[in-house]
Amino acid sequence: MRLHGGSRDLDPAFEDFVRSSSTSLLRTAYLLSGDRGHAEDLLQTTLLRVAWRWSAASSHPEAYARRVLVNLSRDRWRSLGRRVREVHQPDLRLLPQSVGDAADHIADRESLVPALRQLPTRQREVVVLRFFADLSVSDTAAVLGCSAGTVKAYTNRALTKLRDLLEDPREAEVRHS
Repeated sequence: MRLHGGSRDLDPAFEDFVRSSSTSLLRTAYLLSGDRGHAEDLLQTTLLRVAWRWSAASSHPEAYARRVLVNLSRDRWRSLGRRVREVHQPDLRLLPQSVGDAADHIADRESLVPALRQLPTRQREVVVLRFFADLSVSDTAAVLGCSAGTVKAYTNRALTKLRDLLEDPREAEVRHS
């Protein structure tokens, strides 16, 4: 396999990595971006960067790719700033059927992507990495370049916010009365 327009042959281990990790990385990109097209762009750019740095990335390619993906996603959110964006209908085929204990209580999966979009960037990253990419606290901290305590704090804040966003208003009224 060659990079498009290039003369560089790709390591077969990289090709194996792409085959085994692309679906998971695409789901992560989708949940971080909330848009199928941007998720595909994020994935392609991530894979290109991993390919070019394969000698450095090959010892832990998934961790390296996730770090690149999160950084690219963060850059995209920064560039969007507060511009008005078109809201796309979520592509639910990209969401896993089960996403762990914290998200199993969500009755309506269609509400998850819009709710994730309402979280601050760092909280969204933590939720996606912890509960969708199924990373440990320490692995999430490594990807985000922060401490485990920071990951736990962001997780707590994000889950509280998601609970509020996704809660049935009738249940909230009963619970708060």
